[in-house]
Amino acid sequence: MGLKAALSKPFAAFAVWKINKWKKNAVGAQTKILQRLIAEAKYTAFGKDHHFGEIKNYADFRKKVPVQDYEGLKPYVDRVVAGEADVLWKGKPLYFAKTSGTTSGVKYIPLSKESMPEHIKAARNAILTYIHETGKADFVNGKMIFLQGSPVLTVKHGINIGRLSGIVAHHVPAYLQKNRLPSYPTNIIEDWEQKVDAIVEETIDEDMTLISGIPPWVQMYFDKLSEKSGGAKIASIFRNFSLFIYGGVNFEPYRAKIEQSIGKKIDSIETYPASEGFIAYQDSQKEKGLLLLADAGIFYEFIPADEYNENPTRLSLGEIELDINYALILNTNAGLWGYSIGDTIKFVSKDPYKIVVTGRIKHFISAFGEHVIGEEVEHALLSVANEEQVEITEFTVAPQVNPKAGELPYHEWFIEFSSAPEDLAAFSKKVDQALQKKNIYYFDLIEGNILQPLVIRSLQKDAFVNYMKSEGKLGGQNKVPRLSNDRKLADGLKQYVI
Repeated sequence: MGLKAALSKPFAAFAVWKINKWKKNAVGAQTKILQRLIAEAKYTAFGKDHHFGEIKNYADFRKKVPVQDYEGLKPYVDRVVAGEADVLWKGKPLYFAKTSGTTSGVKYIPLSKESMPEHIKAARNAILTYIHETGKADFVNGKMIFLQGSPVLTVKHGINIGRLSGIVAHHVPAYLQKNRLPSYPTNIIEDWEQKVDAIVEETIDEDMTLISGIPPWVQMYFDKLSEKSGGAKIASIFRNFSLFIYGGVNFEPYRAKIEQSIGKKIDSIETYPASEGFIAYQDSQKEKGLLLLADAGIFYEFIPADEYNENPTRLSLGEIELDINYALILNTNAGLWGYSIGDTIKFVSKDPYKIVVTGRIKHFISAFGEHVIGEEVEHALLSVANEEQVEITEFTVAPQVNPKAGELPYHEWFIEFSSAPEDLAAFSKKVDQALQKKNIYYFDLIEGNILQPLVIRSLQKDAFVNYMKSEGKLGGQNKVPRLSNDRKLADGLKQYVI
């Protein structure tokens, strides 16, 4: 065992000891966070406009601060972007994380001197809790790769602006810098395909032990590595590769193909980072769910997803129930208030508080009142795919509300298979039956002859990669939505149907 690996174990034990202190009283930690946030932001423009000085508890806070998305906060954000101080949070942000919005165009998410360290601490603790639980630490002596956006930042009114992953690259601890790849010149390549090609050249002869990134883009890296090595499995290229860290999307649709590419099963850590804050990470290889970070500068609220647009009930952590689909609301030490991040989650444990991400509040299908969510389509497809030994590369679902004359409407599934079913019609029927079992409203619509059973369109190899490339969204933090209520993505994929 190398020196770094040896030193990491007591460091991990200390980190877990500190985590356990707040984990045992997460509700109390949340109460303190809210009090601290209100006190710190009392004299900001937002704090004055919403009478923070009168807020004594969460009930007061709910009355004073509305739930809003980026559009709701945009007038305040625009003032911060223009260089004004003390608007949403005291002083000015350290950074703006630049993200793509659907209605807002480019979004600028503030990162403060208080919030930025929480991103770094959470990423570090995800690894340290793994070391402490498993005792495995040899990977810290090898090379680590983080497939991420460019670290090049622009400056506006004295504030650095960039993608979150690129910003984080500037805060990698010194003790990891020598182990970290890709190099800076490679990392700043903007074209994703050129970048991955360069990363392959840089890493193919290295001792890669940890690989991190969004699963579909990691798969692209693996495919290029294998091609460069004459079809070799990743485990034979990187013999000491032992830990995969991922986030941003549900891993399950990608698991079979990634494990096939690797050539063996390896440990993995799921994380839930967002530009708005690092929300949760997997703290155990034995237990389901991600540990909600209740002491990380974020006060969380939860709205039952089926109430989201109708005078919703707002709940604090102590009021949640298990297995309810909630829209996640953030209040942060970077100045986001009543902020609907757009994700939905469910709690799978209260001791400690652990969550699973179930989808996006706007990514569902309810063209006919069925309100099918991402968790349901993923379960329906993967349960049948596993049974049939079918492998999925990527998929998305959209409603077809204007079918051919004489046909009922239906859900149209666009699937890129890495190993296709022998009988697509029989496979489609099983997936439809699985979805009916998961969603009673969908079942009623099928039974009532309002909808016909789902239709699967099989796509060419690399269909999703080529589509994302055509949209300028290849790589980085870009993800394919599982569900849409419109036909934009579906119509874009039609050209790739086999």
